Amino acid sequence: MTLIRALAFDVFGTVVDWRSSIVAELEAFGRRHGLSQDWPAFADDWRAGYAPAMDRVRRGELPWTRIDDLHRGRLVELLSGAGIAVGDDEVDELNRAWHRLDPWPDTVAGLSRLKERFVITTLSNGNVSLLTNMAKRAGLPWDCVISAELFRHYKPDPEAYLGCADLLGVAPEELMLVAAHPGDLRAARSAGLRTGFVFRPLEHGPDRVLRMPPEGEFDFMAADFQDLADKLGA
Repeated sequence: MTLIRALAFDVFGTVVDWRSSIVAELEAFGRRHGLSQDWPAFADDWRAGYAPAMDRVRRGELPWTRIDDLHRGRLVELLSGAGIAVGDDEVDELNRAWHRLDPWPDTVAGLSRLKERFVITTLSNGNVSLLTNMAKRAGLPWDCVISAELFRHYKPDPEAYLGCADLLGVAPEELMLVAAHPGDLRAARSAGLRTGFVFRPLEHGPDRVLRMPPEGEFDFMAADFQDLADKLGA
């Protein structure tokens, strides 16, 4: 098989624990304002607005829009629906919670090992400023930050995967996407990339059961980043 030269990582759910982080930020927001809500459900509803908002951009109903702005639009809808009225500065600060997501416990050590052998980068729908701020806060050791924003195509559009390979100066088959989401990996495989699945069973919380894809569906399948580093000889 062609030598893998670079690893591109999905971020939300794969590298960082978005749900626990967002729930904690919402709970802190609630305490500041004396609000009582089902904050885990609010977090799930906030995230659930992500894909439909991207689809509106794809259909031409919205111009190209950064994920920060899509997140903010959904947040405003949810706050309004819950009867919560706060100032724009408070909305902006809460929306920046997506810049402050905490990594999974194995993330930083696993990425550091993988960086010894491969070029490692993000390949996320998150915008560049979001990914950069997140990396700085969480100590994520990327060689570079690549975002769908650079291509004006969200994943799973092939332009995102092929554009990442082009920016890195590698052939698609020399680039492996690492993700916890089978749909993302299948789209990357269709674009000619190699694939590495990492299992994040708690991405959506303890009450939603996630299952491993069938053995052998992807080039590599790992329990976490440390396991992936073992499998890749890093």
